[in-house]
Amino acid sequence: MTPAPTVSFADALVRGPLVLDGGLSNQLAAQGCDLSDALWSARLLADDPGQIEQAHAAYVRAGAQVLITASYQATFEGFARRGLGRRRAAELLRRSVELARSAAEKEAPGKDVWVAASVGPYGAFLADGSEYRGRYGLSVAELERFHRPRIETLVEAEPDVLALETVPDVAEAEALLRAVAGCGVPVWLSYSAAGERTRAGQPLREAFALAAGNDQVVAVGVNCCTPADADGAVRTAAEAARKPVVVYPNSGEEWDAAARSWTGRPAFAPDRVTTWRAAGARLLGGCCRVGPVEIEALARALATDRAPGTA
Repeated sequence: MTPAPTVSFADALVRGPLVLDGGLSNQLAAQGCDLSDALWSARLLADDPGQIEQAHAAYVRAGAQVLITASYQATFEGFARRGLGRRRAAELLRRSVELARSAAEKEAPGKDVWVAASVGPYGAFLADGSEYRGRYGLSVAELERFHRPRIETLVEAEPDVLALETVPDVAEAEALLRAVAGCGVPVWLSYSAAGERTRAGQPLREAFALAAGNDQVVAVGVNCCTPADADGAVRTAAEAARKPVVVYPNSGEEWDAAARSWTGRPAFAPDRVTTWRAAGARLLGGCCRVGPVEIEALARALATDRAPGTA
């Protein structure tokens, strides 16, 4: 097995800031991959894993210190729809961690690059855009039962951290935190936001406060929102949870679930890291439609930033 970093993710975060990667799907598309399947990038775990490793490698070369795995849309239920049994699905979930670890070792031998196992929301499994709405009609207990098996499987592959990401509402955040409790791996909790609210409409301050006092949660924040929405959310997260903040917005374009395409104009500006870092962000990167070019620029901006009160 490819060796893990010499410094724990939690310790590295304290020393931070750390550069996250960008959108895996857009890099895969740039490599010529077809992502029209309901499994999205997770399909390639079975069909063409080399493409996933190649995409991770592109972000390591761009300066990313944390790689998010291709397991966002990977679930036992989703793989079952493709006729894959639980044993094979478990292999693919573990493979997502192994591919990221391998890319890090090949592209940055001897350097610490951390692997975050992605745990996407229930709506990602539905593949109908509901991860941007939440409120699926399921109880917290039902959502916990859905998430727990793949979390346990991902933990078996020994990631450095679990990324509970693109969470649309507080109920699912509560379910995820229950599902990870006692697993022995630190987590970050990242909501998809619109303005000062979750996608389901709850105040972000209340949503972030859910993680306050939970030592397993090493960072809270937002992802897959617009860069403008991220600006305000970073400070709110730092104040409400009293933890380091993770922030990785998308390009600023909007996803049209019916047409399965992005609309609007990109608004991701890497120099925003100065504002985010000053407000408490310690883990910074990009999400959908933010590629290696933007991450490289973000890494340069972060390297030259000297925000007051930060390391």
